[in-house]
Amino acid sequence: MSDQFDVVVIGAGPGGYVAAIRAAQLGLKTACVDDMQGKDGKPTLGGTCLNVGCIPSKALLDSSRQFHNLQHLFGDHGISTSDAAIDVPTMVARKDRIVKQLTGGIAQLFKANKVTPFAGRGKLLGAGKVEVSFHDGATEVIQARHVILATGSRPIEIPKVPFDGQYIVDNIGALDFDAVPKRLGVIGAGVIGLELGSVWRRLGSEVTVLEALPDFLSAADTDVARAAQREFKKQGLDIRLGAKVTSAQVGDGAVLVRFSDGQGDHEMTVDRLLVAVGRRAWTGGLLADEAGVKLTERGLIEVDDHCRTSAENVWAVGDCVRGPMLAHKASEEGIAVAERIAGKPGHVNLDTVPWVIYTEPEIAWVGQTEQQLKAAGVNYRSGSFPFAATGRALAMAEPAGMVKILADAETDRILGVHMV
Repeated sequence: MSDQFDVVVIGAGPGGYVAAIRAAQLGLKTACVDDMQGKDGKPTLGGTCLNVGCIPSKALLDSSRQFHNLQHLFGDHGISTSDAAIDVPTMVARKDRIVKQLTGGIAQLFKANKVTPFAGRGKLLGAGKVEVSFHDGATEVIQARHVILATGSRPIEIPKVPFDGQYIVDNIGALDFDAVPKRLGVIGAGVIGLELGSVWRRLGSEVTVLEALPDFLSAADTDVARAAQREFKKQGLDIRLGAKVTSAQVGDGAVLVRFSDGQGDHEMTVDRLLVAVGRRAWTGGLLADEAGVKLTERGLIEVDDHCRTSAENVWAVGDCVRGPMLAHKASEEGIAVAERIAGKPGHVNLDTVPWVIYTEPEIAWVGQTEQQLKAAGVNYRSGSFPFAATGRALAMAEPAGMVKILADAETDRILGVHMV
């Protein structure tokens, strides 16, 4: 007889594992199914974020920032740094230790909260039945009153620029270079491209970022995007806007990239090429025909404002549904769904989801941008303050950037906060 649960969560990323823990805390018998394996080939929890996304990238960002400061700022403090060097394998090993510590922490939280983990791929068969396919080929069907789909997303691959895992890589490959590439090409000036481009630039790479859109960080407030672009240029990031990549060819230990922009057709040769043009919802093999779960034209799982799908007692959260693909948004949705299943008023406000890009300087915003308010005809007030005018920023040798606040002209209700 198959196992019976109140809740089965498919996916153990920030949306899934948080939903599972919260459901268990509310007294629901809960299981979580995930097939991800770590670098050691063993099952691991935490999804993309903890294993090959948010956490490892932050570890490398901090290591590269320390090295950059050692080379360029410590001398002003009277600290000698003449023999500074970077050991990339040691840096990557530190990153891996941090990942292992945090993913192991989730396993302990599962144990403490009595969440049952299944290390396999989950498939919704319909009528509260989930099939788990294990790595050894075995399968098991478990049953639940409610199923939460939290399968996340995968990197988008450009047809003419296929990943090879060595020279042309996605975010996973760019986290595990064994040496600093002399020349790094990055396709996409979004969060992933800017963060990982910054890591390797600080460590000595010549970094060229190709962005197909004509505007830099078009989702951010224009003033913030302009200020950030100015700082990245000072740091040596070569950002080319309106650049559309037409092909990439590997040969002789390098990558020949062809692209076009307003000035014509171009070629450049790089040692490694990072493709970071966004992510798409991952639902491959997730849904049987009988599951009754509808997808949108973009391949997202269709949900209502409460994360309910078209199938009864089936919910979906995180990157596989509408809204920004952000870990904290997924976690908030996971908590809300668990609470709704338990009869509590779980709530998520997608209008107040913060965005952060962990470059140097960091970029963050929440709420609406000035261009959005103008387009909507909102009567607003704007105020900004530069960090260059604060003593703390000068003492830290970090005078770049500002804070900008947008508020309703009549009520003073804050409509947006933007920082760089």
